Amino acid sequence: MSYSFDLSLIVAVAVAVLSFLFAAWLFSWVKKRPSENARIAEVGVLIRDGAHTFLRKEYVMLAKFAAVVAVFILLFLPHVIWADGFANALTNVQMAVAYLCGTIFSAVAGVIGIRVATVANIKTAEAARSGIKPSFLAGFRGGAVMGMAVVGSTLLGVALIMFVFGDPTALLGFSFGASSLALFAKAGGGIFTKTADLSADLVGKVELGIPEDDPRNPAVIADNVGDNVGDVAGMGADLFDSNVASMSAALVLAVSLDNQHTASGSPLVFGVFSTMVMCYAAAGLLASLAGVFMARMGKKGPTHALNSSTYVTTGIFIALTALVTWLFEGFSWRIWGASVVGLSVGVVIGIATDYFTDDSKKPVQNAAKASESGSALTILSGVSYGFLSVLPALVGIGVSSLVAYKLVIGIPGTGGNIEYGMFGIAMAAVGMLSIVGMIISNDAYGPIVDNARGLAEMGGLGDEVLEITDKLDSAGNTVKAVTKGFAIGAAGLTVIALLGAFLSEVNEAIRGIMETGGAAAERLISKGLDGGIHSFDIMNPTVFFGMLVGAAIPAVFSAMLILGVDKNAQRMIGEIRRQFKEIAGLKEGKEGVSPEYGKCIEIATVGALRELIPAGLVAILITLAVGFIGGVEAIGGFLCGNIVAGLLLALFMSNAGGLWDNSKKYIESGKHGGKGSDAHKAAVTGDTVGDPFKDTAGPSINTQITVVSLIASLSATLFLTLSVF
Repeated sequence: MSYSFDLSLIVAVAVAVLSFLFAAWLFSWVKKRPSENARIAEVGVLIRDGAHTFLRKEYVMLAKFAAVVAVFILLFLPHVIWADGFANALTNVQMAVAYLCGTIFSAVAGVIGIRVATVANIKTAEAARSGIKPSFLAGFRGGAVMGMAVVGSTLLGVALIMFVFGDPTALLGFSFGASSLALFAKAGGGIFTKTADLSADLVGKVELGIPEDDPRNPAVIADNVGDNVGDVAGMGADLFDSNVASMSAALVLAVSLDNQHTASGSPLVFGVFSTMVMCYAAAGLLASLAGVFMARMGKKGPTHALNSSTYVTTGIFIALTALVTWLFEGFSWRIWGASVVGLSVGVVIGIATDYFTDDSKKPVQNAAKASESGSALTILSGVSYGFLSVLPALVGIGVSSLVAYKLVIGIPGTGGNIEYGMFGIAMAAVGMLSIVGMIISNDAYGPIVDNARGLAEMGGLGDEVLEITDKLDSAGNTVKAVTKGFAIGAAGLTVIALLGAFLSEVNEAIRGIMETGGAAAERLISKGLDGGIHSFDIMNPTVFFGMLVGAAIPAVFSAMLILGVDKNAQRMIGEIRRQFKEIAGLKEGKEGVSPEYGKCIEIATVGALRELIPAGLVAILITLAVGFIGGVEAIGGFLCGNIVAGLLLALFMSNAGGLWDNSKKYIESGKHGGKGSDAHKAAVTGDTVGDPFKDTAGPSINTQITVVSLIASLSATLFLTLSVF
């Protein structure tokens, strides 16, 4: 069978529409679940209103930021608009429009997540009265709405950009829009949720010894709101960004390779490589759709059900892509192998993460035992296991990128062209993110059942229901840690592919400058760049300068986010203490006495919005500064340093935080003295340290890496012509 890129775009749009229809059916199914408890409905409205209020304020701020960036892109990216008599004006306009489309799609992903999660949490809580299986299904299918909608939006957005503009470079603008909004949405949501979670735990659990979701705690509603704005809206935007970035990098390289297979001087051509990217992405969404539809909980518990669904989806994707590769003429089994390697390593990273964060495994149990000796040893054990957990994931990313590179560069007729190898890595990233629909479904399940647990306690549904929701919540925490590891691993492969896309964009810009001639061409000749760039030599001091600066950015970025949580939490803790002191009867739980929930929500909202912009801007501005100082070679080193340091920190913080969280829950299940014991108090301290690690800084780093990689690609021409050295 012959291939057709136009046909693959049509198929991609059709599969995206199918995913939207399936998401609509899932949402309808969840909404039809019975819900009768008046108190749960009342609290559910408070959570929904708080989440929508935060999201509205955040998006108004980000809309202003996006408008400023769009004007900057229009004027300067990828070319200065007035250069050569406005000859490149149309390209800049396309890039600005694509950027705005990316921000809109990413924002819609967050809105869909909030809309679904604030309905599914109520239904999941009340379904627990009928047993764990119906409650699990309500929570999982609520999360699956998010998964289907986000991945459908990715496929639709990429297909439309390619169809309308016909230029893969516009995809970098679309991806930059998605990643820049995701960066701030994840950072803002993460600061909000961990401000509330940390404050509620420190005052409620540690100081007063009251239960986690006790309605007397003024921060309890803000905590539940935070689960939605951080772990649902922020996570949805984050994984939308990762998926778009992987497809964008793959298509930029694919089109470059397709053009090399045509006569010299021919126009832009979409051929076999471009078609493979679209077909594999569509197959991934179909696999996720099938996996979600078949997901059920058996006798082995919710964690097994969630993991089994991931493995089933993986198997379906491998089979579908093998069928497509066999059917279509010119599709290479080596490229299929690269995709399978990426996906397989993603599963391995998930298993390794599970070992370090599951409360049935030794690391979590050892950390819980260490808590008997005080919070210092809780912190030390969590940090140690967090660092140990980094090795298998980084080795996995390294092995998958190496194998994928070697597989594809070995295709007969490539002549050792590095772009083929980088395309192999890009397809490994596409493979790893192919089942992202299932990954998002599992991830969104976590905050939904977490909210359901709180609603069950505040609605007074009884200990039996709380036991069910605790089991669901524990599974959510374990799987959430796995999905975060999976997402960070996928981001690692994606940004390596984006490094290849950066090289491709730089060399394309060099060819354009040399064809035009003039002072810019002479400048490139004097620097020895007229023949293009094929690698970055770390012995070159310019490259090494960029590498050192790039390695420092993830640490600075993380510090700013965690300090944002710290400062905001101090304000909220003061407010919680004030309410317990001044509101008569609140501590005793007298009937008719309620805390002022709105004040804690307001503190979290204002503080998060104040802190979210500076950290992101620092990363963006330093990238531009390095580019204008050291040029494309310095940026190459900058990206390498940023990738390695960023992945290490992101994996460490995500896994250490997950371990501390489940150590606390392990003790709360009755081990090592249970709730209220000294070990429990030490574990709560560990959990509060881990909260901003795993839910604020850690998952935001992979978005930060993507953002700076895309800025580098978009600014390649400027860095070539305007750098100091």
